[in-house]
Amino acid sequence: MGKFEDLFVFQLSYELAKKIFTCSKTFPKDETYGLTNQIRRSSRSVCANIVEAYRKRIYPKHFITKLSDADGECSETLIWLKMARDFEYLDDITFRELFHEYERVGRILGSMMKYPEKFDPKN
Repeated sequence: MGKFEDLFVFQLSYELAKKIFTCSKTFPKDETYGLTNQIRRSSRSVCANIVEAYRKRIYPKHFITKLSDADGECSETLIWLKMARDFEYLDDITFRELFHEYERVGRILGSMMKYPEKFDPKN
């Protein structure tokens, strides 16, 4: 198995975090330490936790725990996206695209947690 950068779920979550950063630049200034900070932090944490999980893949329980952390951050990002849409900081098209892709990340993480042996470097 190659590097963490080779994982599709890492690549997808990393690109999504970049999109969130760009979109959140247009959020109101009074959200700087609120929604803007929260959505940026949770979106970045998804890919960071995937990297940590990948480094611990030789230990299935640790691997699953870190993937679960990534999934939790993914779910948190979904809530922040809904709030951004409801507060009219994101248009519906951008919201749907990002929301759909984060749901996709969650499904992939769920599959990885279900089959951790596929990622064991000893296999």
